[in-house]
Amino acid sequence: MYINDFEKFLIREKQASDNTVNAYMKDLEHFEDFVVSRGIDRITDVSNSDIVAYLMELKKQGRSKSTVNRRLTSIRTFYKFLLREGKVRENPAEDIKSPRIEKKDIEFLSIDEVNKLMTLPDESIKGIRDRAILELMYATGIRASELIDMKLDDLNMRMGFVKCTGEHSKARIIPIGRPARHALEDYVYDARPVLLKNSTNEKLFVNYAGESMTRQGLWKILKEYGEEAGLKIRLTPQVLRNSFAVHMLQNGADIKSIQELMGHEDIAATQAYLAVTKNRIKDVYDRAHPRA
Repeated sequence: MYINDFEKFLIREKQASDNTVNAYMKDLEHFEDFVVSRGIDRITDVSNSDIVAYLMELKKQGRSKSTVNRRLTSIRTFYKFLLREGKVRENPAEDIKSPRIEKKDIEFLSIDEVNKLMTLPDESIKGIRDRAILELMYATGIRASELIDMKLDDLNMRMGFVKCTGEHSKARIIPIGRPARHALEDYVYDARPVLLKNSTNEKLFVNYAGESMTRQGLWKILKEYGEEAGLKIRLTPQVLRNSFAVHMLQNGADIKSIQELMGHEDIAATQAYLAVTKNRIKDVYDRAHPRA
């Protein structure tokens, strides 16, 4: 009952995306199963030690630290909601510390790798569509979900920008450069009508059945081109997003503009890319300066 109320709160008040809501629900349902297995009838009767026991169980199961952190965040947010609603007297997850996660290196492509990647799609219907996808993702740094959800009406090729509806349903306007604009023009006017057949799908990118592109379909496309390009890292939507941010910073863009373009709520997420550019500058200095 309370979990359903929390779901409505996320949708109506927080305007959370479908992916976010589904992730919270999945985490809380898993937690509720554990609570029931401990003989606790009401989720409002859960104690701090019950949550600690749950986290220890996740660790025994071999769950990663990031998974444990996400589950704890879901539980903490849920009880924060119950506390606000007056259903519990305190948040039993409030004082539990999240496991420390070692920061992973940000994976991104070199400019040469990006240029090579853009030459790989051929002039077939699929190739024209795939080139438009690659160019748009690198030109804007949008997320996979944002590309999949983008509609044809979100594209303004005359003015050279796309409207992107990101997390929390917040829209942002992102400019697109000439290569991306040309690739999109070829796709919209030549390839998309062929893919659509008799469909009236409003989504910008569609598959051979004229249906909206799926997340799995997008990942498969990127994986294929990444392997064809002989990249040392796996090509994913996040790698293209990272490449966008790093290359913008390397070429003089300010951090606040990058934050706005990428749709980051917290500038700390954007600042993570600064470390990459600083390390690069240090490498250049070490190689070039006689007394480095």
